[in-house]
Amino acid sequence: MIKFGTFLLMQSPTARPSQEIYARGVEIARPAQFATYIAAKTTRLRVGTAVIVVPLHHPLVVAEEIATLDQLGGGRVDIGLGRGYQYYEFERLGLELDHARERWEESVDIILKAFTGKPFTYAGKHFTIPETTIFPQPLQRPHPPIWVTAQSPDSIEAAVRRGFNVLTGGLGVSIDRLAQFRRLFDKVVNEVQGGRAPAIGVQRAVYVTDNEADARAAAQEARWNMRVTLSLRNHYEKVEAGRAIAVPAPNEPNIDELLDKYLVIGTPDTVIRQIKRVEELVGISHFNCSFWIGDMSQARVLRSMERFAKDVFPAFR
Repeated sequence: MIKFGTFLLMQSPTARPSQEIYARGVEIARPAQFATYIAAKTTRLRVGTAVIVVPLHHPLVVAEEIATLDQLGGGRVDIGLGRGYQYYEFERLGLELDHARERWEESVDIILKAFTGKPFTYAGKHFTIPETTIFPQPLQRPHPPIWVTAQSPDSIEAAVRRGFNVLTGGLGVSIDRLAQFRRLFDKVVNEVQGGRAPAIGVQRAVYVTDNEADARAAAQEARWNMRVTLSLRNHYEKVEAGRAIAVPAPNEPNIDELLDKYLVIGTPDTVIRQIKRVEELVGISHFNCSFWIGDMSQARVLRSMERFAKDVFPAFR
């Protein structure tokens, strides 16, 4: 059975005030994420971070914050970790994206050592740590489930070899590409002797409606997210007064191609069919829904979520 979640990017193409954006997020996230805040207000739902960009932080700080969240959340936490992909983000923190892989590998080593609860030391290229331990330790042992965002063959292979769960998909990744990733995933799992197959999840923009015109309008909203994401990933981003501009990508898909291969948007029957297509081709255990798309109004987002709960979710029980 697929487990469903929701993802909040907290975006605003028209640069609305922070207070308004977070108020919208809290309303959508009942229940969803916001880590400690949501964990403290729920009793059964699992809460996740998607994702902590590990190379931007000191790994001991990351480890202690994860452990604190797990304790406060009563062991209902999944942790999403990522290597990062935005030159813009790294440059503003005085770091180089080209060194992200090295920092990632060392940081993950340190985080896992920290979760053992035993004193440890570490000597690497980027981090040198004298004997230390962290407090608190996570409630879940040996640590909360770890998910790694993976959009490339190298990332998928590295995640599987460490035994981490894999979250892929997102805007700009077609269903055909996801199927290729799954084949690579299975190949690597088979090569890891005695390895347990990690869980695999897919994230998609989701919008449930009752008519085609509304679906096509939603796909146009999703194009904003795709353009911004791809421009940041490929380093042709444009930011004006702190606002990301949706720069068209070369050879980007048209609306029909977006609806067919990149998005999960349409009537309940269409959305059910699209999710089952992902399930068949990618073999997922988790499906993460990005309901807040582009500059879509809050009323449209909530109406789509209600339709999903009423007309889509029951098909996967």
